[in-house]
Amino acid sequence: MAAENRKVIDCRWLLADIPGDIAIPGNEEAVLDRAIQYAVESHGYRDTPAFREQLRSLLHDANERAANA
Repeated sequence: MAAENRKVIDCRWLLADIPGDIAIPGNEEAVLDRAIQYAVESHGYRDTPAFREQLRSLLHDANERAANA
């Protein structure tokens, strides 16, 4: 996998009743799957198509986020 294909999501980007501090990097599908699992288990979200799309919209290019950190 090329570095430019890496994505990242940070649970702080999603409003939640329980604050979190997890950032998940990797390829898009792996990040999305791990983020869903984390959101369901740690924050009580339901795994629905709408929630998956909401999380997908929060994915950022990992290189871009690192450059702006």
